[in-house]
Amino acid sequence: MAKHATTNEFVDCPSADEMEDLWSRHSAAWRDTAQITSHWQDASNIDPLLLKYKVKGDFWAVLDSLQITLLVGREYEHLLLALSNFDSAPHMTYMPMPHPSGLAVDREKGIVHVASTRNPNQIYDLAPMSGSMPRLDVEVSEQLDNPLLPVRSRFLPGCLYMHDLAMVGGELYANAVGHNAVVHLTSEGRYSRKWWPKCIDTPTGPAFGQNFIQLNSIAAGDTLSESFFSASSDKVSSRRPGHKNYPVDQRGVIFSGATREPIARGLTRPHSARLEHSTGRQRLWVDNSGYGEVGLIEDERFHTVTKLPGWTRGLAFCRGVAFVGTSRVIPKFSQYAPGLDVNASICAIHAIDIRSGKVLGSVAWPYGNQIFAIEWLPRAQSGGFPFSITGPERDCKTMFYTFSTD
Repeated sequence: MAKHATTNEFVDCPSADEMEDLWSRHSAAWRDTAQITSHWQDASNIDPLLLKYKVKGDFWAVLDSLQITLLVGREYEHLLLALSNFDSAPHMTYMPMPHPSGLAVDREKGIVHVASTRNPNQIYDLAPMSGSMPRLDVEVSEQLDNPLLPVRSRFLPGCLYMHDLAMVGGELYANAVGHNAVVHLTSEGRYSRKWWPKCIDTPTGPAFGQNFIQLNSIAAGDTLSESFFSASSDKVSSRRPGHKNYPVDQRGVIFSGATREPIARGLTRPHSARLEHSTGRQRLWVDNSGYGEVGLIEDERFHTVTKLPGWTRGLAFCRGVAFVGTSRVIPKFSQYAPGLDVNASICAIHAIDIRSGKVLGSVAWPYGNQIFAIEWLPRAQSGGFPFSITGPERDCKTMFYTFSTD
């Protein structure tokens, strides 16, 4: 029988000082609340230049008159922003998140859903803070603006490549761009394909295995068949949306949920299709991104309402006002924007009167890059995210230690 060694064979043991240094670094790691809430170690190192902004026109007055908090996703900078008027002053807050894309708000439940589109994909659920737990070990201060705090995260396969999110019939759906389909997302972290256009049907079944058409937004109706969907094309070919030679100019379409066929053509990389009811009748709007336009689909054609300085993406409506995002055009993707002056494009949100097309006001981020999604919720429900840009600094450590949500 073999004998076990009785001497210490690990002769290169570190010194006590080295171990103390190692333990101290481990103890200090993952203490920042931005890191914990986003599962992202570098979240505490947001470049302050990304948060600098300029306002033109009556942007803050528009938000104040509507009594809303505007939610904005800046995907390539890994930021969520919230804009509102609070205590008669501009209130801007943020939350770091890896590559946020789609936003969907369940206003009845007060829940905000966010798609974080990295590999793997995630869906974050955020809820307004409703109060603080009484504690003996810290002094608790109430947060009068009820910031949105993460209450759940679900992981999903990265190949879904989720873009837009939408509430349809009270349920959460997403564009699975990587599957050329729309999927239903359950609270248990599962998904199932529920809709896809006829153009991906083949004799051996639908072509779910690769992104062919950039099916990227949902104009949510009461059901999927009453909804509409935008895509960069309705042609499946060896040229795919990420290729430099992928044809884009006037190849974009809007699909009908009922027929699964295009109801409008001639768009260029369309995004953010939305149904709007402010005028008393349902109208279908979309961002014609490659030309910096936002407009209506009528008589199976796109009609421009407003042209803006940048790649239009992100669209939300509230009582006669459209909030539209513009993004800079990344030079390597300039072929996707044939109707834009690439050097003049800006990262901004614009408030537009939907009846006249007039820009009422804008907020721009000079060092910003990409806007993906825009949504809103009543200001009374929440004033924004946990981390402040304007207004008094929060004690976020204590807030996350003691918060409660309904």
